[in-house]
Amino acid sequence: MSKVLVVYFSASGTTAKVAEKLAEAIGADIFSIEPTVPYTKADLDWTDKQSRSSIEMSAPSSRPAIKEVRDNMNDYDTLFVGFPIWWYVAPTIINTFLETYDLSGKTIIPFATSGGSDMGKTNEKLLPSCKGATLLKGRKFNNNVSIDELSTWADGLIKADR
Repeated sequence: MSKVLVVYFSASGTTAKVAEKLAEAIGADIFSIEPTVPYTKADLDWTDKQSRSSIEMSAPSSRPAIKEVRDNMNDYDTLFVGFPIWWYVAPTIINTFLETYDLSGKTIIPFATSGGSDMGKTNEKLLPSCKGATLLKGRKFNNNVSIDELSTWADGLIKADR
């Protein structure tokens, strides 16, 4: 039986709530991607072109450092990777996380939270960071998503991947 990990980055707590529901819904382990330098409210001000998030997202090669790595990544076959949508893509810290590991043979399934944006070019921008893995099409959820909806979505993808 394949082992599943829900991995997420959450700047405001919204993605964390969805990730926790997803992990509960499918009985998966969970891991939070934490930046070495936490984001402040000013860092996340997308209206300020000089804010940290704006600068990172305008530089596609930006790779914010992460505080901790998961030492047993080889135990997992499927990774659900969650994040808020920033500028119609995943924050570059997600690329940092993915590029930290040998993902050969794994299945990566992105999920996102957003107040209005869809997944945009998320998969296109994540694909180079998923070397050797299968990257499935992701889905955006709002913070009120039910455990049942998450379970149905995730179980369908896991079964289809086997």
